[in-house]
Amino acid sequence: MRYFLYLAYDGTDFLGWQIQPAGRTVQGELEQRLSTMLRRPISITGAGRTDAGVHASQMVCHLNLDLSLGEMEQVTYRLRRFLPPDIALLEVRRVTEDAHARYDAVSRRYGYHVRTKASPFTRKYCTLVLETLDFAAMNEAASHLIGEHDFTTFSKKHSQVKTHICTVTEARWVRDSSFGECCYTFHITANRFLRNMVRGIVGTLFEVGRGKMEPSDFGDLLTARDRSLCGSSAPSEGLFLEEVTYPASIFEFDQ
Repeated sequence: MRYFLYLAYDGTDFLGWQIQPAGRTVQGELEQRLSTMLRRPISITGAGRTDAGVHASQMVCHLNLDLSLGEMEQVTYRLRRFLPPDIALLEVRRVTEDAHARYDAVSRRYGYHVRTKASPFTRKYCTLVLETLDFAAMNEAASHLIGEHDFTTFSKKHSQVKTHICTVTEARWVRDSSFGECCYTFHITANRFLRNMVRGIVGTLFEVGRGKMEPSDFGDLLTARDRSLCGSSAPSEGLFLEEVTYPASIFEFDQ
């Protein structure tokens, strides 16, 4: 049977989601602890990857286990207590046998948190920007992202992808009290994302907010398809994978 695991994690002490030959990763921790619990090798497939230091308030992965729903409830109970404190298991759902955490995702949503006033309590989860930012101009620039575009300019070079085309349905800055006063969050939703895409976009929007780039010039970057025109990537600590959505049909066994 195939199950989806919904997870949240603090990415501060991880080298990212994807398992690596050396270093601590979220996938590595999960596979190791599941394998120990179930006394056999367990592999999982994630909805995507997050880079070193990037957090997730919702990540999804799938795995195959020959367990009934009742038996899976016991595994869920044990796993929640066995995971390290920087990973939380939110939910387990049974899905159709061919459901895929990555390829069946309809959309993904990221949030990038910024503080304009220093706080020692949010430094791991918000990027501090002390310069005055024009969020109205940044929202005007971000509006150019809506729709289907080639995001080569905002993609990490030499990424092994077949296409740089993504469809963005949301891109906006909002005042956000999640991390106290003086906090703003950039929400962006798309059918897919490229490596470093969100951090590249946010870093370039900072240039708009500082008055170093006009909002209209930001739109021209999409058609240029030139990575050298992208601003510096925003730091990782402010970035969260917020949500991954799927068609209801893959959850037919979970109703």
